[in-house]
Amino acid sequence: MKADAAVAALGALAQDHRLALFRLLVQAGEGGLAAGVIAEKLGVPNSSLSFHLAQLREAGLVLQERQHRSIIYRANYPAMNALVAYLMENCCAGAADCGAGAACETPAQERKSA
Repeated sequence: MKADAAVAALGALAQDHRLALFRLLVQAGEGGLAAGVIAEKLGVPNSSLSFHLAQLREAGLVLQERQHRSIIYRANYPAMNALVAYLMENCCAGAADCGAGAACETPAQERKSA
């Protein structure tokens, strides 16, 4: 993933409704959800939902597919995984156990409070 694509994806997620929407689609799995179901679950008006879905689609994080009279939205898992991989690239200076988070954490006694 290139930096500009990561910035676009992170920018699209940097809003409460869009982040909740994306997390809902991730939880829904490959089956996705219809727009009406999304609006109901999130309590977002259809006009706002359309705007937020468009932002996530433009960033490549959401896919849509027409099924009969409904449009089904799904999380774009390859794009999500690419974003996470980009963010974790070179994590912990290449430590082998970085995935476990052990090398990335600062011990409690060394942490500085804000």
